[in-house]
Amino acid sequence: MMAAGRGEFFQSLLEGLQRQPAQRVPETGQPIRGRGKPRPGGRFPGQGRGFSGQRKSFGPKERQRKVATRSSGGETEASSRAGPTKEGSHRKSSPCKLNLLESLPSEILVKILSYLDPSSLFCLSHVSRLLHQLSNDDVLWQRIYTSEFGSRNWKLKTSEKWMEAEGCWTSRWKRLYFKSMAGQEMNKWRKPLKDISPYTGLPRQTEWALRSLNVSWELTLCERLGQEHTLEQSQAHFFESSVIVHWSDGIHMKFHHISTIQLHGVRKDPRSSIKTRKPNWRSLILKLDAGSPSLVIGKDRLIKVLLLQPGVIVGVWRGKNQVAFIMISLHFHKLVEKSLLGSPACPYSEPVELPPVDDADPDLGLHGYSLHFVLHNTGTEIMSGHFQQLFCHKAQIQRGLVELKVIQRSDLSQHRSLSGSIRLPWRHEDMKGAVENCCIMSLTLLDEFQKPFWCVSTPIHITMAKKAWCCDYSGHDFQMLYRTADGEVKMLLVWLEEQKQFFLTGLTVCIPVAKVNKRFSREY
Repeated sequence: MMAAGRGEFFQSLLEGLQRQPAQRVPETGQPIRGRGKPRPGGRFPGQGRGFSGQRKSFGPKERQRKVATRSSGGETEASSRAGPTKEGSHRKSSPCKLNLLESLPSEILVKILSYLDPSSLFCLSHVSRLLHQLSNDDVLWQRIYTSEFGSRNWKLKTSEKWMEAEGCWTSRWKRLYFKSMAGQEMNKWRKPLKDISPYTGLPRQTEWALRSLNVSWELTLCERLGQEHTLEQSQAHFFESSVIVHWSDGIHMKFHHISTIQLHGVRKDPRSSIKTRKPNWRSLILKLDAGSPSLVIGKDRLIKVLLLQPGVIVGVWRGKNQVAFIMISLHFHKLVEKSLLGSPACPYSEPVELPPVDDADPDLGLHGYSLHFVLHNTGTEIMSGHFQQLFCHKAQIQRGLVELKVIQRSDLSQHRSLSGSIRLPWRHEDMKGAVENCCIMSLTLLDEFQKPFWCVSTPIHITMAKKAWCCDYSGHDFQMLYRTADGEVKMLLVWLEEQKQFFLTGLTVCIPVAKVNKRFSREY
């Protein structure tokens, strides 16, 4: 019986909200009797045949009253602002301006709102002042909090007393609910990320956290005409310190038609079905102007590979300028936060964590660095190394850069062989191939406090050396260069024809002095 009565109440409320306002005569403002719908020919019930929609003629008394009204001018306007007269009250009050929600008692409205879930209740609070006040009812949110987290003894803080004195309508239990939900959700993945690997300086469980949270990455391609195309990832290749995300399905665009490329981290709810699925929260990671200069880093018989900084690979069909695939390499440093805690329009802002400053050390910021360096492609690892105790003297600072010599040409014991050939495999639906002399470089530079100082994961390609520098090997000299405002990496390689492999004979990492001074509060 209670359910039937509640259903009849909601039905009558819905009919009242959908009811059309009564129509009125334009000249007098009097409501039109009857059903309020015009008959064929534009006539309303009660109108004679002579009605033509023109203005009504006035008698002598009405003309005199009209002239007097015009002559009074501002006095009439003032009186109309002060309030309608009893005679013109029908003209000023209109049923279409009547808010039916305000006519209901607040107890009934709160009862109706109690059937909503927290997300719907939060959205409803932005509709009007009345709904904002009712949707922040403290008793209402206390029931929601208790049903989710159980009972809790609430103690009013000083700041909350001040908010109540200022007339803040936000419920204390509402704030506690959202704070608990956010903390409970973030603790699920922040606690495992506290386990830091001394080898890489990164959390060990980054890949596990991304997979357990069901995080994926979406690509939004904006055309110059204003159309947007959202692509879900086709594949993701995880490595020790980075992940390569690949998009190849559903791309039917020419490269010169793309204006911007946006990368969003998306967390999908696996429990929701297709019918009940809500829009996923998107966290902006990268926004790139596709019109910026691109560099051709390799090609095969089907495609050519373009590089857009920072680290975006675009494969284009040769002779057609049609996009075949897009690959982006993402470093693990703060990748979980970047994929979850940003907004759809603004990326996650990493908090600045300054290491303790040791005034007793005159060369702080010039020594004690560690480097984790990896060369790989989408399937295999070409070279990996961990180098410690890297330093640079003050006299060695040149061109505003602090040079950290990781592998020196003169020390043969430091030279490394690269396993396999340097190539970048690609796939598009049923077609696949590989671009030679191109791979991914993942670099993690740690300061003397073992905190990440410079992290980058980007495509890199081999070029011929302008001059021969290695006299210890009989082979052709090559180099691999990476240069941005955040730092530089220079690799020297030798191709040994007999062994059919590359040898890494030199590796130098350079970081700007301004970056070192800002990090360690120095003036080098």
